[in-house]
Amino acid sequence: MSALQENTDRVSAGGVFMRTCAAEWTRLWTVKATWWFLSAAAALMVGFGAIAGFDAGGDPTPSPDASAWAASHFTALPAQFAFLALVLTAVTADYATGGIIPALQWTPRRTTFFFARSLIAVGTATLVGVLLALASALAAYLAANQQLNLPLGEAGETLGTVAFVFAAGTALAAGLGFVLRNTAGGLVSVFLLILLLPLLLPQFGYTWLTTIADYLPGSRAIFLLTGEPNDRGFTTTSSVLTMLAWAVGTLAGGWLRLTRDDANR
Repeated sequence: MSALQENTDRVSAGGVFMRTCAAEWTRLWTVKATWWFLSAAAALMVGFGAIAGFDAGGDPTPSPDASAWAASHFTALPAQFAFLALVLTAVTADYATGGIIPALQWTPRRTTFFFARSLIAVGTATLVGVLLALASALAAYLAANQQLNLPLGEAGETLGTVAFVFAAGTALAAGLGFVLRNTAGGLVSVFLLILLLPLLLPQFGYTWLTTIADYLPGSRAIFLLTGEPNDRGFTTTSSVLTMLAWAVGTLAGGWLRLTRDDANR
């Protein structure tokens, strides 16, 4: 057995995975696009949270039960597109520049590479999204001049919901990125699935189109964050399962293409 083979055999799968995660972490944070996307998300969530707080503070007949945590839900809707774009760019940028070839030469175990890149991109977007959701609620509370409550008992449910929506959505984006290998195509696909089709299809008045819209991830994300629409039989359980199915399905498709197809095609 050659010395190279001996050294390769001594490297455990866990060791390779940790090294790849470290490389992906460094790569993610040394790209300017990451900071631009996160800055946009921060401006949206904290800014809109403060605006909601000022509106509540100027209400002449405030509700005694009004909660600042509502700002986390509603600001997460527009801000999620910054996180989706962040993850898509992190996955597909190497295909545009040709960097995917040296990346896979450095980590030839493609399954390890797939999970490391997906975990770092999705995990980072989800963690930052939850922190910004907390910041949004705090901004609303401080700007409301004591017209909004900030009950600690709602923190777990609110931040947990935001975390799930961001995690499932960005996992969907990561899977699409590995399947399509194209940033523009991925962005268009995510835009259609998360925003345009869930809002557009029910407007045609056909039951079958509304049924399709009901099973799109965007419809269920809106329901989990806002409770709307409340007249189409959505439940929290069915919405969670629907979003999980989309996330797992697209990730599986991305893994299959990465492991079975040439990286430069």
